[in-house]
Amino acid sequence: MRVVVSRSGGIAGMRTVWEVRIDEQPDAPDWRDLLAALPWDDTPQQAPEPDRYVYRIRCAPHEVVLAEPQLSGQWRELVDRVRAANRDSAT
Repeated sequence: MRVVVSRSGGIAGMRTVWEVRIDEQPDAPDWRDLLAALPWDDTPQQAPEPDRYVYRIRCAPHEVVLAEPQLSGQWRELVDRVRAANRDSAT
């Protein structure tokens, strides 16, 4: 299972992508629990705001696009964990 988070927008309009393979993580069951608890089908659409980030989160068969103000709670936890896993694998 793979989770891909991409962030685009902001003042420079650049796109950044982070990816993690859940099955390769030492805490894979915790990742699965978090992914199962997310409201994939119950996230309202919100128009992007100028100079703010937009996050696209994919974990097949799910995909969600969140405006920066929507990135809170479990969504923030997921994005932070994916980013941290990428930092840890780069060292």
